[in-house]
Amino acid sequence: MNSDAIKNLLHAVAAGETPVDNAVDEIRKLPFEDIDYAHIDHHRSLRKGFPEVIFGQGKTTEQICGILEHMTARENIILVTRIAPEKAQKVLGQFSHAEYHDDAHMVILQKEPPNITGRGTILVISAGTSDIPVAREAFLTAQAMGNQVESIFDVGVAGIHRLFAHKDMIDQAAVLVVAAGMEGALPSVVAGMVSRPVIAVPTSVGYGASFNGLTALFAMLNSCSSNVAVVNIDNGFGAGYMASIINRE
Repeated sequence: MNSDAIKNLLHAVAAGETPVDNAVDEIRKLPFEDIDYAHIDHHRSLRKGFPEVIFGQGKTTEQICGILEHMTARENIILVTRIAPEKAQKVLGQFSHAEYHDDAHMVILQKEPPNITGRGTILVISAGTSDIPVAREAFLTAQAMGNQVESIFDVGVAGIHRLFAHKDMIDQAAVLVVAAGMEGALPSVVAGMVSRPVIAVPTSVGYGASFNGLTALFAMLNSCSSNVAVVNIDNGFGAGYMASIINRE
């Protein structure tokens, strides 16, 4: 429940449209709601400006749907990350406002599109086509949090001229998210081109010595470009979330 919902509830009480006891019941659930297999943090929108996000991996379809059922009454938009297609289809069958994005393995349930509150454009870049799922997770997260988001895919260092062809778009971005696997070089290159923050996302894409993203992670942590920050391997959600916070007015 966000601040607007709280204001609406108080106005409804003041106008006599909502009984005081009903309002008390709503407010009582604000800190969290215990539904046995989950403690749903209904207070998070007030505390952090965006609702709790459901991590779908490891949860059953019934658990995901149960959490969604309790959240939808209080939130305008809810994200489910890392959800398998078969689970997603069952969720869509129960929630008409939900949409599955197969390229990012995400379900987004929204009652209406979010207002654009970001002060500039967030640009999401992937080094290769294989990095797109992680980049799309970042893209959709930042978009759901009220930002204008653009993307450039498959412009890695093996053909660096492809990146330079988009220099105008890169220069105009307020925050950049760069996803790369293999040797993880692209975020350093992008950061060397701009004065804006670059959030580097190592992906698990690559052959044996990439060690499922560890090589890219270490390369990004050791970047000589001073405007690079790094999130965890394959954590497109975290990158999109952090980019949104940076981009807030």
